[in-house]
Amino acid sequence: MSIVVGYWPTPEGRAALRHGLDEALHHQSDLLVISDAADAEACALDVKAASASGVRITTKQASDAGMAAELIDASYVEGVTLLVIGLRRRSPVGKLLLGSISQQVLLDAQCPVVAVKPQVSTVG
Repeated sequence: MSIVVGYWPTPEGRAALRHGLDEALHHQSDLLVISDAADAEACALDVKAASASGVRITTKQASDAGMAAELIDASYVEGVTLLVIGLRRRSPVGKLLLGSISQQVLLDAQCPVVAVKPQVSTVG
């Protein structure tokens, strides 16, 4: 059993990594973290910090086909039970459209997809 995370070096990507890690711990699963080649260094640092949890984490860089295609392809691999992606908060007008990668993954993935948002700190 395996969980796949789409990683970007943003608050949304880190929220997806945290959620994927929590799910992997809960289900005693492996974690596959997919990132863009340009984000490999940041991904390695965040994965190194997450590896202290004891979950077996592997990383993969997206091919030239892009992140959406890589995440969708991963969702069809036998044993993948969940795909986790991060979403940005949007204005009311922006809510009409998802990002192209998020939309493609949500519509075309074979396994269940969890879309998470980073926590918002309140001042007050």
